[in-house]
Amino acid sequence: MIRRLLVANRGEIACRIFRTCRDLGISTVAVFSDADAAAAHVEQADTAVWLPGNTPAETYLRADLLIEAARRTDADAIHPGYGFLSENAEFAQAVIDAGLTWVGPPPAAIETMGSKIRSKKLMDDAGVPVLTELEPAAVTDDQLPVLVKASAGGGGRGMRVARSLAELPDTVAAASSEAASAFGDPTVFCEPYLERGRHIEVQILADEHGTTWALGERECSIQRRHQKIIEETPSPMVDPEMRERLCGAAVAAAEAVGYVGAGTVEFLATEAGRFYFLEMNTRLQVEHPVTECVTGLDLVAWQLRIALGEPLPQDGPPPFDGHSIEARLYAEDPAHDWQPTAGHLHRFEFPSPAACFDRPQRYGLRVDAGYRSGDTVSTHYDAMLAKVITWAPNRGEAIARLAGALGEAHLHGVTTNRDLLVRLLHHEEFRAGDFDTSFFGRHGLETLASPLATPEVQRLCAAAAALSDAAVNRTKVADLAGLPSAWRNVPAVPQRKEYAVGATTIAIEYQWTRGGIQLEGFDRLRVVDFGPALVTLEVDGLRTTFTVATYPDRVCVDCSAGAVTLERINRFPDPAEQHAAGTLLAPMPGTVTALHAADGDAVSNGDPLITLEAMKMHHTISASDDGIAEIKVVVGQQVDAGAILAIVAERTDES
Repeated sequence: MIRRLLVANRGEIACRIFRTCRDLGISTVAVFSDADAAAAHVEQADTAVWLPGNTPAETYLRADLLIEAARRTDADAIHPGYGFLSENAEFAQAVIDAGLTWVGPPPAAIETMGSKIRSKKLMDDAGVPVLTELEPAAVTDDQLPVLVKASAGGGGRGMRVARSLAELPDTVAAASSEAASAFGDPTVFCEPYLERGRHIEVQILADEHGTTWALGERECSIQRRHQKIIEETPSPMVDPEMRERLCGAAVAAAEAVGYVGAGTVEFLATEAGRFYFLEMNTRLQVEHPVTECVTGLDLVAWQLRIALGEPLPQDGPPPFDGHSIEARLYAEDPAHDWQPTAGHLHRFEFPSPAACFDRPQRYGLRVDAGYRSGDTVSTHYDAMLAKVITWAPNRGEAIARLAGALGEAHLHGVTTNRDLLVRLLHHEEFRAGDFDTSFFGRHGLETLASPLATPEVQRLCAAAAALSDAAVNRTKVADLAGLPSAWRNVPAVPQRKEYAVGATTIAIEYQWTRGGIQLEGFDRLRVVDFGPALVTLEVDGLRTTFTVATYPDRVCVDCSAGAVTLERINRFPDPAEQHAAGTLLAPMPGTVTALHAADGDAVSNGDPLITLEAMKMHHTISASDDGIAEIKVVVGQQVDAGAILAIVAERTDES
């Protein structure tokens, strides 16, 4: 038996594994970096071990520190979660050599499948369909477009599309650099890029006694930057005949490498029903909850049982029930090239879920989150905040429940992709199941990434914020508490509040009258009730209640038509906070990894100037105008959000 399990990971997946351990009576050990000292997974573990430092290289990627932590806490097993060292064969072997139980597949299987180049050759030999591997230097015009991929790792990192031979060298270099940063291996290769492909994967479980289960397919085609954001099972495009072929190929892939444990075989499929092997993830997947919902299995529990040598039941996997869909909620701004965001989570609440890290007893909502209200989102790790999962009798109900749950969530603090997810779930192409990996490329973000709250709703939210502020101010003035609301000893003058919503400024004016408070400039609007936290407004006889939360740096207003974050505009701004035209600011905290221009270089609008690394991704800062570059940072420098990175000065006659 396993008495004490160390999870060599953080955040949501560590919390998920701890939940199963509690059910099985297994004591738990967490590890944590400086940045994670107050994280949820640290509090939920029975024991926690500090790993000094912040970056993954200092902490969660240090195999020696993780094994030492297991020794110090008398743990007898290690679960790697996903990401970090979960697909590192050397770490798996080191755990085994230390006399600990490794909750994962054999190191040899990890090593074989860890190289996409080697694994594709092995799959071809095993009769699993594969796409042709192309050497980057040998790609020809008639083979374009191609997908440049990192040989090691996954998750969309080190993966880019090249559509011309001219751009291929730079694309290969960028993918190689990102792969080296993410996985420590710069090796990349190319394969044909299918513009309208579907990303379909099969969940498998295999024991050490020769039994392998294929637990159906998951549809993962809605992606940004080659990273999944919506996953569901079953796939709306897969019929029973194709499902049988997919599951057969997945079992053949697993058996070809002597696989044991939980894993996922990923395929790229066409609408014609053909599919090709992409890779095998030799670990638990982020999207495993949808499979748990429709099968009733606890995949983490089965990982633990299989690690102890327990066989899978001979009567085969359980029957599937209903439809499950998962949305990944990220701290990012889709409208600005999916830019990750970091900072304080003032409020992070969902409608009462039926389960957390567990299958609901019956159809309902499940939320797997590694963050809570009051937590800080760090730039050192992945930007995913939570997985929101619904399970329903059919796909339509699962989609409706998920859109509703996301829309009702209170997400105050960092910018998230929530509004985009809701718009996507309501998109008729998605609802029809007629989509592919190019969904965002074809539809663009102009509408999909726009706020759910219309300009008129934003204005009403600003009015609610102003009324909330008025209610707070009135309660602070104790001497006026007993006076009539319209009493004044000077002529009434409207009060003015200004708020910013993105690049838009909204001005609200109100004044106290004999009949109560009145908003200026709003037709057919009546203030029904208002207080510090709740404001009810009526427009043309239709009432809406607004929930208002005020924080030092913002006001967050939620209503049934959307959520709006308002920034107060200071009537007397500090001149020191003003920046010259052409100033480029860091959009998020990060590390400068590359400079593409030097002081004095002439640059044009859109030219790349600086590359920042944050939340495990590279982000390019480009010139916003033509001019002369003044670079204010150096490679390796850590910068805060809002730091000046460069100034593109207007060209003079001399320059």
